[in-house]
Amino acid sequence: MKQLFITLGLSAMLWNASAQERTAPSYPLITHDPYFSIWSATDQVNQSVTKHWTGAEQSLTGIIKVDGVPYSFLGATSKPYANVLPTSDDEDYQFSYTESAPAANWNSIDFKESGWRSGGAPFGDVVNGAGTAWTSKELWVRRTFELSNPALKDLTLKLNHDDNVEVFLNGDLVYSFIGWTSNRFSYIPLKDAVLKNLKKGKNVLAIHIKNTVGGAWLDAGLISSAVPVKQIAQAQQKGAKVTATQTNYEFKAGGVDLSLTFSSPLLMDDLHLISRPISYVTYRVKSNDKKQHEVAVLFNASTNIAVNTTGQRVKVTKANAKGLAVLKAGTVDQPVMKKSGDDLRIDWGYLYVAAPSAASTSQYVVPLKNAVDDFVKPNNAARQTAATGTKLSLSTLLSFGQVGSSAKEQYLMLGYDDLESVQYFGKNLKAYWNTNGDKSFESELISAAEQYKQIIKRCDDFDAKMYKTALEAGGEKYAKLCVLAYRQAISAHKLVKSPEGDLLFLSKENFSNGSINTVDVTYPSAPLFLAYNPDLLKGMLNGIFYYSESGRWKKPFAAHDLGTYPLANGQTYGEDMPVEESGNMIILTAAIAKVEGNAEYAKKHWETLSIWADYLSKEGFDPANQLCTDDFAGHLARNTNLSVKAIVALGSYGMLAEKLGKTEIAEKYKNMAKEMAQKWIQMADAGDHFALTFDHKDTWSQKYNLVWDKVLNLDIFPEAVYQKEIKFYLNKQNAFGLPLDSRRTYTKSDWIIWTATLTDNRADFDKLVNPVYKFALETEDRVPLSDWHETTNGKQSGFQARSVVGGYSIKLLDHMLNKR
Repeated sequence: MKQLFITLGLSAMLWNASAQERTAPSYPLITHDPYFSIWSATDQVNQSVTKHWTGAEQSLTGIIKVDGVPYSFLGATSKPYANVLPTSDDEDYQFSYTESAPAANWNSIDFKESGWRSGGAPFGDVVNGAGTAWTSKELWVRRTFELSNPALKDLTLKLNHDDNVEVFLNGDLVYSFIGWTSNRFSYIPLKDAVLKNLKKGKNVLAIHIKNTVGGAWLDAGLISSAVPVKQIAQAQQKGAKVTATQTNYEFKAGGVDLSLTFSSPLLMDDLHLISRPISYVTYRVKSNDKKQHEVAVLFNASTNIAVNTTGQRVKVTKANAKGLAVLKAGTVDQPVMKKSGDDLRIDWGYLYVAAPSAASTSQYVVPLKNAVDDFVKPNNAARQTAATGTKLSLSTLLSFGQVGSSAKEQYLMLGYDDLESVQYFGKNLKAYWNTNGDKSFESELISAAEQYKQIIKRCDDFDAKMYKTALEAGGEKYAKLCVLAYRQAISAHKLVKSPEGDLLFLSKENFSNGSINTVDVTYPSAPLFLAYNPDLLKGMLNGIFYYSESGRWKKPFAAHDLGTYPLANGQTYGEDMPVEESGNMIILTAAIAKVEGNAEYAKKHWETLSIWADYLSKEGFDPANQLCTDDFAGHLARNTNLSVKAIVALGSYGMLAEKLGKTEIAEKYKNMAKEMAQKWIQMADAGDHFALTFDHKDTWSQKYNLVWDKVLNLDIFPEAVYQKEIKFYLNKQNAFGLPLDSRRTYTKSDWIIWTATLTDNRADFDKLVNPVYKFALETEDRVPLSDWHETTNGKQSGFQARSVVGGYSIKLLDHMLNKR
């Protein structure tokens, strides 16, 4: 293995030789599913608080002691603050409130709250952890507080609200907002004029809030800057590397070198392993000065990993697993799948931190704000192994004893048992690893510990092989993009089995609308899964086929989605995409047949595929005014790229018919596709390119849907069509890529890779792909890969952490299938 990495070179691991160089917009640390997903947003992992992909803080921190001297190497602590008026995540408190419009001076200090009620915060849905139920449309609240010294240097409003809000301090409006705050606190600095209005003695914070639609929530307080805490020294980060399944950091801490590796073993040939949400965190330490050093490492995991909002109370206990020390944390209320939507974190199930039992291992629970200080200046009397509260730290202390020039290694495991994963047409389903509900998470931790060395070797082997194959397919920058996309694409899904026994690999439309199993998210992400396990792609299609074949979806075209994550009970998107989704389903079914060498999967669903093909034969060539997968761009009639999708889908259906021995149907649809293609060439022709729509020749667009004609060898469109478009595109590029079409300068990076795969030489491929790599390394938005960005300045237009970056593997797939 060592020799293999030397042969491939350091680039195989996206080596970052300097802490100032970037190798990813955001670095994957823990990546398993849409809820269990933790990232670092800075190139130096000890420079920022680690976060869930939504941006909510989910802190992982690490401190190493070398001869008694502490060094921070993982994560950062949240900015300290002093409570002027605590919110519910710090302290229980009461609001006075009314749900009827009060007198005009209701927000003043001297207002008499006659007839008002008192309730514990926060207000909202009690199922979601609210202290007081709020079901009306409007709410007026007051909170009085005393100040002995009103001469504060700064003041910040700490507010979590849903929806429209007006905030008053001592009768003056200090903040207003129309909308909501994404299920977490916003921090709004208040102006100096507000500070001057504070009184010695009684003050009042008053809020008027309206619930316009959906959920309701209110939690509010005031904070000011805390006295700065003396910072401990930081370990010097010497480098970082990202492989398909692992992220590694190298540090120097005094006389010791530390290697830190996060391994999420998402190996697609092992469905049990890919569904088991357990990551390894490995530490290797050795002396760098030929001396012996006493070494200990502390790992802290915040209980915020197990909550949606930081005010939710969590219970921490020890768990029993033979040979392991284990701490377990979960919300007191356990509201299993009570919420659905996009910007949410899981607040049911249990977070586990486990390490092999040894005299050198100890675990305890402390308040998160005290976790670092407790390690620097141990207070063993304050340490517990059970606690209930908010913002706690699960702390694991690993002692390495005396360390010399020979490396010592220890590891721990971070896991999450969600108990129930998704709801599928009214039935709750468990994760694939525990389909029958007869396994315990503790037993999985034991197995994961027993398999540790074997699994890490498998990860190392796969990481090297994947990079090598991608390098052969598209060159160094392309291969690095594929590596960056790998864990993100897989971990935006949940793997379960349907009640009928079918595999379901259900995507979450992250940072978009939160849909579950969106067909036009499946379509761009498919190449990665076709390359490494087409059964997972079947798992992305099975639910959509079932939706139609069960009679629940009665329309003659494919549905858009199965619901809103984690509830897959039927389409919730407000509008159909008939040509888009029908074309997607047929093309991907044909791609499965191409990879597997048979059409058995298509045979199971032939009647449904035939209904969709018939629809496309009538409505697909010249599409009516409708949305396509690029729905953010708005409705479009006579969309030539959407027409290509319909044509390629009809050719794909003909290919499937041929494989199934349906000769007459095969000839009909293959000829239909070729005739439509010739007609398309005439109608879309705009001289040196093909237009965005049939009726506007002064427009253009990426015809990324053509790629399946090439990859599947359907021979529908002449190669001259590809060449004409590529030549035109090369003159339309901006610094950060090729725009999606002539309407805007933004783009979709997955589509650029598809378009680049239409090239017939490496030079043109590189010209299209290299700006995408430039975007990944230079964008100012430090979030998991965004697939929608501005080509002029590299800024994120929207979307992040989505599975569609699996589409980067389209060139890899073409290389595997066709040796190009």
